[in-house]
Formats: sequence, structure tokens, C-alpha cells
Amino acid sequence: MTQIDDQAGEPAAAREGEGLEVQIARELLERAKAQGVSLVGPGGLLAGVTKTVLQAALDAEMSEHLGYEKGTRPPFPSGNYRNGTSPKTVLTEVGPVGLEVPRDRNGKFEPQIVPKHARRVEGFNEAIVSLYAKGLTTGEIRAHLGEIYGVEVSRDLISRVTDRVADELAAWQSRPLDRVYPVVLIDAIFVKIRDGSVANRPVYVALGINCHGERDVLGLWAGTGGEGAKAWMGILAELRNRGVEDVCIVACDGLKGLPDAITEIWPQATVQLCVVHLVRASLRYASKKYWSQLAKDLRHIYTAPTEAAAQQRFAEFEATWGERYPAIIRLWRSSWEQFIPFLAFPPEIRKIVYTTNAIESLNARFRQACRRRGHFPDEQAALKVLYLVIRSPLKNRANVTGGTPGWKTALNALTMYYGDRITIN
Repeated sequence: MTQIDDQAGEPAAAREGEGLEVQIARELLERAKAQGVSLVGPGGLLAGVTKTVLQAALDAEMSEHLGYEKGTRPPFPSGNYRNGTSPKTVLTEVGPVGLEVPRDRNGKFEPQIVPKHARRVEGFNEAIVSLYAKGLTTGEIRAHLGEIYGVEVSRDLISRVTDRVADELAAWQSRPLDRVYPVVLIDAIFVKIRDGSVANRPVYVALGINCHGERDVLGLWAGTGGEGAKAWMGILAELRNRGVEDVCIVACDGLKGLPDAITEIWPQATVQLCVVHLVRASLRYASKKYWSQLAKDLRHIYTAPTEAAAQQRFAEFEATWGERYPAIIRLWRSSWEQFIPFLAFPPEIRKIVYTTNAIESLNARFRQACRRRGHFPDEQAALKVLYLVIRSPLKNRANVTGGTPGWKTALNALTMYYGDRITIN
């Protein structure tokens, strides 16, 4: 017969198999139901639990400071004793919590859990930063905290908390980089920034894959006007100054002058045009009703086993579509030199370099964060939000930073192709 726990009305075996966190959560929920109170918000059960934990931590810190427990005599006359408490309210992620901070007679007690003069526990600041990363304005964050936690937080406080990200951003932007990157992907996203008037401004993004297959965003740079090869030249020079001496393959869009800028900085680099960019640019010249067939026919070109086979398939494509869409033919002819390099690579390398999808995925998250804001007051505010998007990994999804699937196979192919330029420390 299955044993039933009378308190919860569930099989005891199921409860015994739960982790401690699940058991605590279940107990809190049952208590909230029994007492008719909410879990969160002012007066919520979680606020009460948080108060109990913080108060116990403060009392434990005082006991450690004095060398004896509360309610017991000191082991020797120390000349220092408990001297009452001082009331204090701190903001937490579950709402405001009132505490009684213990004092000692000598005034030497310095609590670490809730430091002197602190009005917020660290998790509360992280909640503000998390909301900021999702694209909420300071006004929206203030309203959210008031609605969910029942606390009044000034816009100035929110600005001060998020401004701390600026120092972290500056350190991240100037950190040393690896000497060699087998692959670097570069692209730009446009965001609305107010500079007298609201205008679309490019934010340049570079993502590197190092010799261990680890992907890392190398930097973010706000530009002026439209995307330009001259701006990219300065950015790539900065990457070189931060330690990047050699790049084997640079995948990029079809911006005029960009290949020359890349080879000026890394003369031995193979410049690979992003095939996805090329296909998208092609479809802009065509009616939507032909997009599916055009994409299918273009796929035959960029999946060709050799350059000669790609030339043959392109000739067939031109025979089919050249009269209707001569602009597409002209686009592919002008891009051919930057399109063909990856055709010499084995499939393992092609999967990594034929598209800047890793950056495209990141850009989608950037746009989601920017869409809610509408526009940014200045470029620093824009860079802070985009940096926080990079810093905040997605749960249960592959992230931009991290390992590259199938890297070991690709690394062997890259080493055969580029030789001792690829070094693994």
C-alpha cells in the first residue's frame, strides 16, 4: 500500500525524492495557502522568510564578532558586549524587509551580509540590471518595482545602479585578446540614438572563434552615419592592438572596401562573404512569389563541391533568371571573388564560415532589447544595454559565447589548410 503524507496528501516517497529546494518551495506554498497570504510583495511570505534569514545572519555575525552566542555569558571579560539594536529597512528582490541590526558596546561591529549604510541587498541591484538588459527604461523599471515589490525607487537610484555597468563595459572593451583566431565574424546592427535628433546609428560587432573553438564577442563599437569600411578599418586595427596578430578567415557582408580593410590589417586573412547576406541581397531584387524558387536555385550554387561546379551552376541560374532579374546576376558577378574562398574548404569549415549566423542570432537579441526602448539618449546607453545582452546568457538555449559544435573536426581541417598559423596553447 502506498503511504500517504497526511499534511500534503501526496505519496511520501515522492516527497522524499525531491531536492531540498523543491521541499522548501512546497512548504512555503502550503503555508501561504493555509494562512491566506501571498508569496511575494509587501507582507508576503517570502519577505518574512527573507527577514528571518537576514536577521539570523546578522545575529550570527555578531556572535562571531564577540566570540560567544546570544544569551550566554562571555568566556572571559572582553569589555565588549551586545548593546541593543538599530532598526533598518532594506530593499530585497521580494520587497522591503525590516531588520534589527545588532550593536556592540565598542562600536566595532561591521556586518557583511547587510553592510552599514546599505539600503539594498546585492540581489536587488541585479534585478534592476536584469530589467535594464531587457530594454526597460528607468521609468518602466521604477513602475515595475513599485508594482511587484511595493517599493518606491527613484530614477536617479536606477541610473546609478546601471551606470556601474559602464566601468565593467570599459574594462571588457579593452581586455587583451588571443594572438590567433581561426575565424572572426563581423557585422553591424542599426539602433536609434538621439544626438540632437533621433537617427539610425551603426553598432559594429565582432565575434571570434579561438583555437579551442570558444566563441567570444570581441567588442562593440558605436559608429556615426552609415556602416563604412573606414570605420571597420579603425575597429580591426584596435583588435590588432589588443593582441590579435593573425586571423585565418574573416566572414563579413558585402560592404564595399571592407575586404581591402581586412587584408590591410591581417594580410594573410581569407575574406569570406557571408552567403546568407548575399542571398538576402539577391531576393531584394525579386518579387516575393519567386523567393522560394530563387533561394532553392541559389543553394545549388553555394553548395557546389568545387569552384568549377559552382561556375557551371551559376551559368544555369543565369540562363533561367538572367532576363527577368539581371540585377541579381550583376550582384553575384561583382561578389564572386569574395564568395568563392569557402568552396575550397571541406564541409567541416564551410559550416562555420559560410554565414555569420552566430552574429545574426545575437543581433536578434539586440533588436529585441532595443525595440522596447524605441531610442537611446546617447551611444553609451545603447552600448550598456547591448553589453548586458551579451553578458546575460539565455536559459536552455545555445548562446553566442561558448563552444562551437563540431569544432574538433573543423580544427583538424583548418590545421591542414592553414598549417602552423593555428596554435593551441
